[in-house]
Amino acid sequence: MARLTALSGLGRKSAALFLLEIEGRRLLLDMGGGLEAGERPDLSQAGRVDAVLLSHAHVDHVGALDRLAEIGNPPVYATQETQRQLPCNLRPPRLAKLPDRGCAEVLGVRLDTGRSGHAPGGIWMRFPTLRGGFLYTGDFSTEAPLLRCDPFPRSATVLADASYGDREEALADQIAALTEAARGGAVLPCPADGRGPDMVAALGAAGLTVHACPQIADEAERLTGTPPPVATPETATPAQVIVADGPNAEHGLCAALRERPGFRFIFSGHVPRSSPAHAMLAEGRARWMGWNVHPRLSDILAMTETTRAERVLPAFVDLRAAPRLTAALGPRLRQCPSLEV
Repeated sequence: MARLTALSGLGRKSAALFLLEIEGRRLLLDMGGGLEAGERPDLSQAGRVDAVLLSHAHVDHVGALDRLAEIGNPPVYATQETQRQLPCNLRPPRLAKLPDRGCAEVLGVRLDTGRSGHAPGGIWMRFPTLRGGFLYTGDFSTEAPLLRCDPFPRSATVLADASYGDREEALADQIAALTEAARGGAVLPCPADGRGPDMVAALGAAGLTVHACPQIADEAERLTGTPPPVATPETATPAQVIVADGPNAEHGLCAALRERPGFRFIFSGHVPRSSPAHAMLAEGRARWMGWNVHPRLSDILAMTETTRAERVLPAFVDLRAAPRLTAALGPRLRQCPSLEV
């Protein structure tokens, strides 16, 4: 039998660290770092791991890769695009490739992959098991304008991104609202290799002239073939709509502009309490408006039906704040951090 153990990632928005013991192998699905300053996930229960498989390159899924020695220095598997995105300080000595879509084998263990719609190079993973198959969605989104989410395969057990809990607001409505809010100028922080190119494309299609920091401009050009005009600390003005790396104004152009007079900030993702964004929002110096990069409640339920899941583990969410999701999953809901899959 295969067994899944959630080392981190259940019960709240936290680092993704899931141990899958299957066919005599110990595979770590993602190796995320903490979202709050100084937060370090506990790796003591991981033991010696045979391989790490990455769903995508965001910090809460790869931020602990500098601690591979604590789990035996295993090889790390990821898509070519995810490998490209890994920062130098997290780049492991042994990297192997996973396909964006298709069949793969990791140390004799077979799996299928598909695009997750959350980030360039992001994937879901499905493993055949005696209990009807196990699916790890990673972070996923079915609404992204530029990124695609491939259909999820039938799987009896699903570890599903549920970051938004009961949220149901559509991305199209969020885009319309943000377009109006950004008119006249706004800084729109986002993570590298995430929603930036989607924001540039969608707001541009809505009639705004959108600038981007060099990092986001490069990402947009890779995805669309056309770079937006670039904003830098020297050229940025408060009248511009600027999409910039640094989701919580903690680095890059966002950090350079956050204390300058006249610049309005609109945050749109998860805001850690230890971040500059949290302080700016608390002081009324910024506002928060959603931009979906995770599934809505209806998306999770649709995925559950498509996969014919018998057991669903909602990840990255406090279910006490998601009563509708809890009720809708009913007897399929699992919250145990360790179970046979």
